[in-house]
Amino acid sequence: MYGISKRLAKVLVFFFLLSFFSFMILKLAPGDPVMNILGTQEVAVSNQDVEQLREQLGLNKPMVIQYCHWLKKVIHLDFGNSLITGKSVASGIGKAFPRTLLLALSSITVMFLIAVPLGVGSAFYRDGVINKISEIFNLIGSSIPGFWLGFILVDIFAIKLNLLPSMGVGGLKHLILPSLTLGISMAPPYVRLLKTSIIESMEQDFIQSAKARGVLEVRIFFFHVLRKSLMPVLTLFGMSMGSLMGGTVVIEVLFSYPGLGKLAIEAITNRDYSMIQGFILFTGMLVFVINLIVDILHRFIDPSIAIKEAEQLEI
Repeated sequence: MYGISKRLAKVLVFFFLLSFFSFMILKLAPGDPVMNILGTQEVAVSNQDVEQLREQLGLNKPMVIQYCHWLKKVIHLDFGNSLITGKSVASGIGKAFPRTLLLALSSITVMFLIAVPLGVGSAFYRDGVINKISEIFNLIGSSIPGFWLGFILVDIFAIKLNLLPSMGVGGLKHLILPSLTLGISMAPPYVRLLKTSIIESMEQDFIQSAKARGVLEVRIFFFHVLRKSLMPVLTLFGMSMGSLMGGTVVIEVLFSYPGLGKLAIEAITNRDYSMIQGFILFTGMLVFVINLIVDILHRFIDPSIAIKEAEQLEI
């Protein structure tokens, strides 16, 4: 019960800090959203029009009052309307998020399809060909920026071979190049970590004892080695969620993929404060919740963590 209360308290504190930070930093940023809105109209505008729109949007009130009004709406899942299009921020995020989620999941799948065989294979066959392939992949994958890798893949598969579309959304074909780009860029740290974790687990005394007792190596690997090795991988996965969100922004812009990243860039370009605030709050909470889930998975995979916490609480 204490653990649940502690996590809920963390969520609330993080939510209020994130909301205040995202609101105030954008209010202090240069640029006037009112002038951006009126600048898109072809008719001449007067100072009275400017002040009227500022009052209509609530931008003439003190920032603290603006924040309280905004936060009250956010708690009811009302992020306001876009200052540029006039449409609901929540509907804009709701429309873009499933596409970004699909891109993220497909990229994570690509990443694990690369990292698991290379990490496990290089740990078991340290002098073999697979270890050499793993080292070359880690070197190249860590050296090439994601956007440059994207350009290379587009040049090969979209321009020269004309096999895959280079931009837009429409079907699974449109996901292949963005997913490959992001998945390959993410894989090297997981390959290295999985290899190191498996080697360290295999060298532990209880693993050697199990081998001496004649326990099947397959059973040892799946029930002991793999479970131990997943702990640092899960930690890295939680820590890399911010990088994944940042990576999707770059990839979505590069491939003209209409997800959250492209939506955020357009909002920043137009100084659409409402949309930027909604994006920061939504993605920040998303990353935080994913890390909470990873924390729970840690305790599920290794119950000794929860037992140790309970013992410390009793002390």
